[in-house]
Amino acid sequence: MTSDARVGVDIGGTFTDLVLLRSGKVVAVGKTLTTPQDPSEGVVHGLEEVLRRSDTPPRDIVELVHGTTLVANALIERKGASTLLITTRGFRDALAMRREHRYDIYDLALELPEPLVPRRLRWEVSERVLVDGTVLRPLDPDDVRVLARRARRERIESIAVSFLHSYRHPQHERLAQEILAEELPGLPVSISSDMVSEPGEYVRTSTVAANAYVRPLMNRYLGRLDSGIRGLGISAPLRLMLSTGGLASIDDGRRYPLRMCESGPAAGAIAAAFFGTLSGEDDVLAFDMGGTTAKACLIEHGRPLLAREHEVARVNRFAKESGLPLRLPVVDLIEIGAGGGSIAFVDQFGLPRVGPESAGAEPGPACYGRNGLRPTVTDADLILGYLNPTFFLGGDLVLDTAASEQALSQFGATLGLPIASAAAAVHEVVDENMAGAARIHAIERGRDVRNFTLVATGGAGPVHAWSVARRLGLKTILYPPSAGVASAFGMLTASPSFDYAQSMPSAVTEISWGDVRRAVNTMVSEGRNSLDDVAGVEISVDVRFRGQGDAISVELGSSLNERAQAQLVNLFEAAYRRLYGRTPPGVDVEVTTWRVKVSGPRPLVILDAEATDENALKGRRKIWSHEKGAYIEASVWNRYALAAGSIVQGPAVVEERESSAVIGIGGRGVVDRHGSLKVERR
Repeated sequence: MTSDARVGVDIGGTFTDLVLLRSGKVVAVGKTLTTPQDPSEGVVHGLEEVLRRSDTPPRDIVELVHGTTLVANALIERKGASTLLITTRGFRDALAMRREHRYDIYDLALELPEPLVPRRLRWEVSERVLVDGTVLRPLDPDDVRVLARRARRERIESIAVSFLHSYRHPQHERLAQEILAEELPGLPVSISSDMVSEPGEYVRTSTVAANAYVRPLMNRYLGRLDSGIRGLGISAPLRLMLSTGGLASIDDGRRYPLRMCESGPAAGAIAAAFFGTLSGEDDVLAFDMGGTTAKACLIEHGRPLLAREHEVARVNRFAKESGLPLRLPVVDLIEIGAGGGSIAFVDQFGLPRVGPESAGAEPGPACYGRNGLRPTVTDADLILGYLNPTFFLGGDLVLDTAASEQALSQFGATLGLPIASAAAAVHEVVDENMAGAARIHAIERGRDVRNFTLVATGGAGPVHAWSVARRLGLKTILYPPSAGVASAFGMLTASPSFDYAQSMPSAVTEISWGDVRRAVNTMVSEGRNSLDDVAGVEISVDVRFRGQGDAISVELGSSLNERAQAQLVNLFEAAYRRLYGRTPPGVDVEVTTWRVKVSGPRPLVILDAEATDENALKGRRKIWSHEKGAYIEASVWNRYALAAGSIVQGPAVVEERESSAVIGIGGRGVVDRHGSLKVERR
């Protein structure tokens, strides 16, 4: 019999999650503590466990899909390589000057993130290209060779090249890359025209510098991971989840690791879209709360919204322009709050706060029994009765309730609250922060969040979803099966894909359609060459009114027809009116960047609720009700015993190995034929 086993692996800040599919069906899931010193160790350990539990020989694995927060963490923690930036003479300070935006105009001591490349390692060459692509001064190869010899003396580990207007004339950067490869064999060199073929000198330079900064780290990590996987006897190809929700090869991951910056959270959004579509809910708010952070994403018509730019390493966690901008297509995620391991404290004003500091996997929350002493969200959830101390991770990790009480006692004493009320305060603060951030996220995109269904994923997502939905006014909540490992599952529902962009600014009435079609065809050809099988092509273009700084991405379908110009304008104006309510009269429309997405076929995934409803009710226990401000009696259910059509009336807790779904007073849940628990709030 031909084997078709596939494994998805997601490394988070606290847990590493795994899902194994065979014939499109889930046969095993795993959740193990992340090993921060070398995350590949946790992956290999988790793989051994799911292979053993499912009785699957390593040779039966035909594909392994992987996502990680390692790239984002390296940027946040500044644990990348010693990086050199080579740029056009006169522009070495672009990284420090940024875009001259102040995220808080009243803060006279405004703090901004330091550039990844210090000024002493930002070197210049005398080349110059004009805005229309005309070469004013050719690149002198000898200038590059001099810098290469100097870089060897400085023990540089990675190089970024960003020349002025290289999106119009990339030849100078490519020549520099060739010379550096000759002079410094084996040293990774990233060029901006490969990463961002768009205008915007600062953000293009910021992006290529970040890619160079994490490239040696990811090269080493992917090498260790690949070696560890092969050591288990797995010969299947290793695919990497991209921030767009697509998949790429390990070679692409080594060249462009920055494209994996939001791979894990993007997979969570892909999973939420998948489960929402299965349950007849195409417009959903993906709510993914793990051990370190909580993120949200709007999904319309079964597809996550995408953003053209993403920020990491923000100085002010929720303030735009306070971090490092990366011009890469990414699922439009927003960090909306803390995770299960986030630490609670009382601030200087005597108010309860949670995060952003996290207990992580080591030492973890106090209840993990690993010498953690400070109270976390997980400790609060345990005290409130939402977690079963003997069934956490299916009983593999027994939670220490007394340790949670001890950790929360000092926190409560500072606030003048008993332990239960202190735990409730932690829960309230987290949920209110997340609801507020999700509401603003929707408003900024011209959407009414009340029109969406909440899909809760992540280990802590189902625990907090009821409270978040109540605050947002959402009537429907979807709790997918194995929600605690949804990101790992989402990777197995994604198709391989590649995104390309080419900047060709022009007024709509002056578009050279011949040039556009040639550029689009070139991007499509590159995608076809990178994929074994192409299932779809999507063309879009960034459009704005003349004089505006931001553009709206308009989807044009799989090809450009004779009516492309009229179609483009009509779609743009409709999208503009949806966002802003009106269009400015008498203002010309212009295009900036053409984009192409080339995708492979979506893999087979089958989900059927196969339980018998026998012994589904495990018992009853006290849980905290925020509506009542007190403990109430709730039913406790075994998720794995709930058959399709089973009804769960709130208040209730539905337990599975990786998470627990909390249903409050007035909630009524029904298990659909795919195993998702769909809850209506009254």
